[in-house]
Amino acid sequence: MPTIEIYTNPWCGYCARAKKLLDAKGVRYEEIDIEAQPRRRPEMVDRAGGRTSVPQLFIDGQHIGGCDDTYALEKAGKLDPLLGLAG
Repeated sequence: MPTIEIYTNPWCGYCARAKKLLDAKGVRYEEIDIEAQPRRRPEMVDRAGGRTSVPQLFIDGQHIGGCDDTYALEKAGKLDPLLGLAG
């Protein structure tokens, strides 16, 4: 299974929506709460090419983007292969 990381904060509705999709897929992911760990925010911004909004999703180190980007991949049928779920 790929390594999945998602940068979030607890009051973000888009974060909850992105995590709900990942949960529905049954995949494990590391959640990095940038409110609880503010020192991780610059890391997120750097990895995300300057994007400062949450969520920011990475699969095996590849930047996927935010909630809308993740749902667009899902709609296009491209998320499952990235998550190792294609079969």
